[in-house]
Order: sequence, then structure tokens, then C-alpha cells
Amino acid sequence: MTTTRPTNAAPRPAQLDRVVAMQLAATEYDRVIDLLRALSPTDWHAPTDCPEWDVRAMAGHLLGMAKMAASIRQNMRQTRAAGRRGGVFIDALTALQVEEHADLSPRELVERFAAVAPKAAKGRRRAPGFVRRRTMPQLQLVNGQDESWQIGYLIDVILTRDPWMHRIDIARATGAALSLTPDHDAVLVDDVVREWAARHGQPYALVLTGAAGGRWSSGGGGPELEYDAVEFCRILARRGEGDGLLATEVPF
Repeated sequence: MTTTRPTNAAPRPAQLDRVVAMQLAATEYDRVIDLLRALSPTDWHAPTDCPEWDVRAMAGHLLGMAKMAASIRQNMRQTRAAGRRGGVFIDALTALQVEEHADLSPRELVERFAAVAPKAAKGRRRAPGFVRRRTMPQLQLVNGQDESWQIGYLIDVILTRDPWMHRIDIARATGAALSLTPDHDAVLVDDVVREWAARHGQPYALVLTGAAGGRWSSGGGGPELEYDAVEFCRILARRGEGDGLLATEVPF
């Protein structure tokens, strides 16, 4: 397993309401399926904002993560296999997922993701509180520091942010339509903004435009920021350049 520096901070919990988090999870899986089904044969070879991955490789990663969420056995197998590779754990894990699905055709990737997605949503929904309150064994590098997460933060938050951001990646890479609605994407973005604000702890006024947007503020005298909601999240996910408060990373 990867050796990481110790941290004294309390493990980060999920802030989303549990019922809301599971609604977001199920809807996001459905939207990924719809997007993948709409891709043309040439779309699968398009490069994405993740330098090592084209759309096909990204879909392989998404399938691997859904398998982990759907099955304790898969979770343990992938975790052990990634740990044996050494290095940064998340990089080893995602590389494993891409490699294990490299021989699948686009049609097979879509069919297998569509089959496992409901199981992934169910597996996450059924995770008991005593498990979600446990601390993940791997530390996560965010904003240049190692931090610990509760398993619930991974299950309720990150495992939805990850496919959401990759859905954006795929849409940008292929020119496919990106489905965004206030009842889903704006709720997800609101959680991102609230975590971003808590992480930097400074006064600010923020306007995000588009279907996933809204208005937020805290204190007085801080910068007044206005961005497209998707672009704002891309910046926080290190897919775009940001300075000042926008240099504060939020994990996806």
C-alpha cells in the first residue's frame, strides 16, 4: 500500500443530506448512460481533459468505479490490486480500471455500465452508518496537504462528483449535449460551492450562471466572482486555471 504522511485533522464527512445524496447518485449514473449511448463511433477516440485518457479509457474508469460501488468483493479486489502497484493510490486504481476494460468495445462498455449502474446506486444506498463513519485507510492529497476522509464522504459525495465531472469531460471532448438541470446539477454544484467556501474560509460573493448556477456569499469586503457553473467546477477540479480563492481545490 502507498505510504502517506500523517494528518491530525478530523476525517472529512459528507455534508449532503443522505437522501439527497442518493438521489443525485442514481440520477448521475442515468445521465452518464444516456451520454455514452449518444456517442458516435469516432467520439470514443477523442482526447479528454485528462491527458492520459481518451473517451474510451474514461468510460473504462467509470465502469471500474461503478463496479467497486456495486460489490464489496470488487471493491476489495481492486483495492488490493491497486495497492500492490505502489505509488499514488488513486492513480494506481484508475490505471487498473482503464487497463481491465481496454479490450471492451464501446458497445460493451455502455452495456456493462448500464447493467452495473443500478447495482452501484443500490450498494451505495445500503452502506450502513457505522461504515460511512469510518476513516478511509488512504490519505488524499488536496491543496498540497494530505487529509483523511470518512468513507461516507467517498460514498455520498465523491462517487457522484467523479462521474459528473467526467460527463463534462466527455461532452467537452465530443461536442455532445450536456444535460444540466436545477434539480440535479445545481444541487451538486451547491455542495461544491459550500465545501469550497469552507476550505478557503474567506469572505466572497459568487454568482454562477447556467442551469446549474446560483448565488452565494459570506462576509463582506471579499472578491465578487462570476463564472459559468460548469467552468467554476472545472477550475476547482484543476481542469482550468484559477487564482485567488479559485486556487482552492475541491476534490472530484
